[in-house]
Amino acid sequence: MTTFRTPTANKRSDSGNNLQKPRRFSSETRSEQAPRGNTPRKRATEQAKGGEKTSRKPLPPRRPKPVLDEVKKEGVRAEKVQGEKLQKILARAGKGSRREIEGIIEQGRVSVDGKIATLGDRLQVSSSTKIRIDGHLVNLTTTQKEICRVLMYYKPEGELCTRSDPEGRATVFDRLPRLNGARWIAVGRLDINTSGLLLFTTDGELANRLMHPSQEVEREYSVRVFGEVNEAMLQRLRKGVQLEDGPANFKQIKTVGGTGLNQWFDVTLTEGRNREVRRLWESQGIQVSRLIRIRYGNIKLEKSLPRGGWEEMGLEQVNYLRELVGLKSETETKVDVSKNRRRTSTRQIRKAVKQHTKYRKGA
Repeated sequence: MTTFRTPTANKRSDSGNNLQKPRRFSSETRSEQAPRGNTPRKRATEQAKGGEKTSRKPLPPRRPKPVLDEVKKEGVRAEKVQGEKLQKILARAGKGSRREIEGIIEQGRVSVDGKIATLGDRLQVSSSTKIRIDGHLVNLTTTQKEICRVLMYYKPEGELCTRSDPEGRATVFDRLPRLNGARWIAVGRLDINTSGLLLFTTDGELANRLMHPSQEVEREYSVRVFGEVNEAMLQRLRKGVQLEDGPANFKQIKTVGGTGLNQWFDVTLTEGRNREVRRLWESQGIQVSRLIRIRYGNIKLEKSLPRGGWEEMGLEQVNYLRELVGLKSETETKVDVSKNRRRTSTRQIRKAVKQHTKYRKGA
């Protein structure tokens, strides 16, 4: 037997016959059976809506923080960022590499003005700054003013432009003078079969700007080529040819001389891509048999400088390079200008080169 359920009217239906009449409560019943949501806070709110005064005071609105406090905080952050990293200062003082010093700082062995330093600390070195490692005071006299130094070096063929070679071959850094708290940075590179002028500096920013293509610092090379060179080839090299890493060209080409198929040219570039001079000539089917860099900017390779010899530049030449790339001029130099530096240094350089050559052969 099937039973049917009598349908009930929808609560939202407009039919009044089927609506259930609301249950009426008296005042006594309402007070005894108060609904769950009727909390004191809700009653106070309802009384406030009805115009009755509430015993609970509204919370005062939050005041916005003054802009001055934010400015002060930003100022504090700016003060913290100012200065130089602690590990860089100690590395320049000759206390180890930056990575080694970072480990020492993490171990809590470094203090600044009596407080244990933490990794990432920055400070501005002054005469009153006291830095200690394991309780020993660090001499910061040499770190307060770092003088920009520049060397010109006559690189011979067969030397590598690297700090160390796994095969034990000679590098351009082997002959350079030793520094305390600084290091020589090569301005560009020359491949193993290229000789000539190579600059070194202690200023990393100067080295980076001199090498950057945007500065368009001229490099001049003396090139001996093997093959028949005609005017059409020279025009293409001046106008530009497509290489593996983009278009390239010589800014200037001068015929110097030579006999037969061996000819000499002086060529000028404004960038220093890898083997760019050789690849430009090879694009025309011409082989480079010798390559010497003779000028960098306005600095020319001195004829008195022997191969493998170096000479430190004076203040005038250093400031020329700095102004060339938009850096401030130096006011101090390590070069003694009171002596006739040219004659003395030339004899010393030649003697040092001979001694180094004997040492390398004996090794």
